Amino acid sequence: MAGIKDVAAEAGVSVATVSRVLNGHPSVSAAARARVLAAVEALGYRPNAVARSLRTDQTRTLGLVISDVMNPYFTELARSVEEAARALGYSVIIGNADERPELQDHHVRTLLDRRIDGLLVSPTDGGSPLMLEAARGGTPMVFVDRWIPGIDVPVVRADGRAAIGDLVAHLHRLGRRRLAIIAGPAATTTGSERVEAFRAALAAYGIGLPGHYVGQGDFQADSGRRAAERFLALPEPPDAVFAADNLMTLGAMDALRARGLRIGQDIALAAFDDIPWFVHTDPPVTAIAQPTGELGRAAVHALADLIEGRRPESVTLAAQLVVRSSCGEDAPDPRSNR
Repeated sequence: MAGIKDVAAEAGVSVATVSRVLNGHPSVSAAARARVLAAVEALGYRPNAVARSLRTDQTRTLGLVISDVMNPYFTELARSVEEAARALGYSVIIGNADERPELQDHHVRTLLDRRIDGLLVSPTDGGSPLMLEAARGGTPMVFVDRWIPGIDVPVVRADGRAAIGDLVAHLHRLGRRRLAIIAGPAATTTGSERVEAFRAALAAYGIGLPGHYVGQGDFQADSGRRAAERFLALPEPPDAVFAADNLMTLGAMDALRARGLRIGQDIALAAFDDIPWFVHTDPPVTAIAQPTGELGRAAVHALADLIEGRRPESVTLAAQLVVRSSCGEDAPDPRSNR
């Protein structure tokens, strides 16, 4: 394997000149720079990233801690982050918190020990002394999708309130009046925000949200199944269920089918976080879609700005309602069977 001395000999320059070219130093002439880059290409030389990081105090590596790698939303988010980072010359190390705060902090600590240049986090709960300490200590950090109140770092997120309002209006037009929600953890910003947006949207139509129509989930499929089963056991079960993430939607779908209910006719089902295979379910699921790719790219660019000494603004993008047929859009009027 070629070394820096081989590159210097091939280019006819000193080792110091090769080093200056590789580190972007402006003092090298255009002709010498061209010879060095040609020698690097010809010899297939790859600089030692660890040694270079010690000289430049940068590793060109970003850390990404996501809440649940099994959740298709976060899988897509991680992919968009990796693509955007690669385009800027960064590598990405990913940690999966599995919706567990202690595992989240383990990954954050490990990434900081590896001297990453910056950190992207989708927090699993509303508090982490470790991340507060890291932010106050000057670690470039951006929250994506979720955030922790009280930690002053940029947040890149989607605002789903308007889309939830559109969903409630859509369900109301379809004749649904007993609307329930399977909520995410109240300790997460997205969990609490979606419930409050749903409650406010219902209030606009004079519809309340009683406690027995709020099922507590944890953004996992099993919790969606259990919440839906509890709804169906009520003396007056809901005629529409809104699950506040895609995995809980799949769990709820299993519970509804196990009871022999026709989704879209006997009961409506809608999701927050669209996923590609929702178009292939029977019926296709009406869902609120977040601009996941844009969120990932915006988060990487915000973090790159922080690393380079600029202070980016937080970014809020809009989620959108995607209407399919799981709420009765293509079915007979649900009131006709009452």
